Amino acid sequence: MSFVDPQVISSLSSLDRGKADALPHGAIKVDDSGTIQLYNRWESQLAGVPPAAAEGKNFFTQIAPCTNNRLVFGRFKDSVASGSLDFEIKYTFTYKMKPTNVTLRLVKDPSTKANWVFVKN
Repeated sequence: MSFVDPQVISSLSSLDRGKADALPHGAIKVDDSGTIQLYNRWESQLAGVPPAAAEGKNFFTQIAPCTNNRLVFGRFKDSVASGSLDFEIKYTFTYKMKPTNVTLRLVKDPSTKANWVFVKN
């Protein structure tokens, strides 16, 4: 079972900043290239990156370049291309922080076509 509440997944189209900031884990909304559109408070505190500094940048290459590999970014790109983005993996963040074990859940909202990266440590 995923750490992301099924109600969150079913209501991604209405997940705005206020609701994202209230989540007990990271929530990052990205476009198909990985550019951050929303970066919630929890993720900001984990990574030490203010939302204003993250939004507009590429999550996989600029904010969390430790994910710029086949396992995470490669799978993201393949899943976006096939229209089947919905996977969860265990991972270790290492960029600008001590190694931090996390679980990542990447999913696409079918109604808005927005992609979400959820993070829990």
